[in-house]
Amino acid sequence: MAGASSIYLASRSPRRRELLRQIGVEHEVLTQRITAERGPDVNEDPLAAENPRDYVMRVCRDKVENGWMRVIQRKLPVRGVLAADTTVCIGDEILGTPSDRAEAAAFLERLSGRTHEVLTAIAFKLGERMETELSVTTVQFRVLGPAEIARYVASGEPMDKAGAYGIQGRAGAFITEIRGSYSGVMGLPLYETAQLLKRFGFGP
Repeated sequence: MAGASSIYLASRSPRRRELLRQIGVEHEVLTQRITAERGPDVNEDPLAAENPRDYVMRVCRDKVENGWMRVIQRKLPVRGVLAADTTVCIGDEILGTPSDRAEAAAFLERLSGRTHEVLTAIAFKLGERMETELSVTTVQFRVLGPAEIARYVASGEPMDKAGAYGIQGRAGAFITEIRGSYSGVMGLPLYETAQLLKRFGFGP
């Protein structure tokens, strides 16, 4: 069981857990809502005319609010809640998590030979206080051939990742340049996370 100085992580992502452990942040994962609980689910569909930055910040704030609601409803020990959301975009076009292999391949075709942005929002809530940060990283892909896109999709790696790729996996070989936060592309920008937690008296 996590100690009194730990936080809750409102995410099931093993990558985010690994990144928190990397900087020595003790945490406990909040599981999903149970049937007896009430409240809105997080709407991860982009709203009409919503730009990528507004989108990722909205979803992240909703995640941390839902996480805090679970703490209160379950009468858990009161600790801060950390949430994060990552999206990939080309201009104002959002490339979320692919729904199937065909969409994953289509995303990779869109990214091939182009520069895109990876936006990761983080939010921390404790009581009535909530603060947020946004990490923006520019990533350049080399040109990808149809056969290597097909092989990558067949590996299964793209299926649970924004933009249909994981920088820490096989797709690392696709990237020619990155400007910004490597850990942000993985799903949790460590510098911004550490600074945010310090403002609440948590973290390494």
